[in-house]
Amino acid sequence: MTGTSAALVASREADASAASAVKSLQAQGQHAEARDRYAEVVARHQRRANRIAYHYLRDAAEADEAVQDAFVKAYAHLASFREELPFDVWFTRILINGCLDRIKARTRRERWIVPMSAASPAPQGDGPTIDRDLAERTAGAGPTPEDALLARERRRAIASALAKLPERQRAVFVLSQVEGCTSREVSALTGLNESTVRVHLFRAIRKLRTLLAPDGAPAAAIAGKGKRRVTS
Repeated sequence: MTGTSAALVASREADASAASAVKSLQAQGQHAEARDRYAEVVARHQRRANRIAYHYLRDAAEADEAVQDAFVKAYAHLASFREELPFDVWFTRILINGCLDRIKARTRRERWIVPMSAASPAPQGDGPTIDRDLAERTAGAGPTPEDALLARERRRAIASALAKLPERQRAVFVLSQVEGCTSREVSALTGLNESTVRVHLFRAIRKLRTLLAPDGAPAAAIAGKGKRRVTS
């Protein structure tokens, strides 16, 4: 078992134990204790949840709201959680559904409101963003200013390319390649069957390879990751 796999198993065991304890405390009316124990789960998944929400919503503030709503909803419906499905998969499905609802609501609003500008500025500040996350995954090991500049250029190129993917391809790629979900887990999260997940992933990788071709190294890195994940 690899280190990553062992860490995932350990995390899911901790989630299952915490979820069981929270449900028991809720049933006994010990809500303060239940919230304290649930806070452990929130801390474990907060950063990942923000990454996923941002991929869908492309707005840091709205992504943060979606994540908080999802944690509250998951806590309120924890009695319906069954250990057959890992907590992170169950919770992520709640989060994704919430993000999709927000996108639908945004689309309805935009039909009646004239946009103030054609494009929104890139999110600023210290909040979790796709750029920062991808920088951590693609930045070079060298400490020189030249390396830092190249890393910034790579993460901008990757973020720009991801934004150009169709919604389902982007979602499948992010869940599979960024979050490390298996095809079966992506299927459970998105409602797509596994064969459709693999098709979307293949198309996303092919599109990203085309979009990133001028940069060479990022495209090769993504293509290599895709080959490993498709066979999982």
